[in-house]
Amino acid sequence: MAIEEQRTCCFTGHRPDKLPWGLNEGDSRCAALKDSLRRELKGLYRRGFRHFISGMAMGCDLYFAEAALALREEYPDVTVEGAVPCPTQADRWPEAMRRRWRGVLDRCDLESVVQQNYDRFCMLRRNRYMVDRSAAVLAVFDGTPGGTRYTLNYAMDKQREILLLDPARPQAGAVRLTL
Repeated sequence: MAIEEQRTCCFTGHRPDKLPWGLNEGDSRCAALKDSLRRELKGLYRRGFRHFISGMAMGCDLYFAEAALALREEYPDVTVEGAVPCPTQADRWPEAMRRRWRGVLDRCDLESVVQQNYDRFCMLRRNRYMVDRSAAVLAVFDGTPGGTRYTLNYAMDKQREILLLDPARPQAGAVRLTL
């Protein structure tokens, strides 16, 4: 499968511990964020994006991957890639979340494993892998330090288009970060 960088968008976003609703996906704010992700993905599709990469972490990464897979059901030319930092990524997660992760990965068109063994830098390598293969980055970001900020800084250094969704106000839509 030949994947064109200019038609690829990757995703970065917060894990449940940084989201106002935590693990409660029944919260109306979580539903609003998922709706916004679907709208943003449709907008990216209309602009010509066809390949979407998720880092497969708990929280926003899985929301994004699920929304991209739903987009593929509507538009069969969409492809979805699960970028896994290492094979043990989900080993310490609750069983239900591990099953969800595996189910999402099994539905992806491509599973990329960035490295075979865990180390403290594998998540950052995964994030760079995604940005290096993308023209745009869609992010759920509240301004706090962490992996999402690191990824956005890297994307800015690489002069990628960045679209930001605020988890506290997702219904406002994404804001384009200009470089």
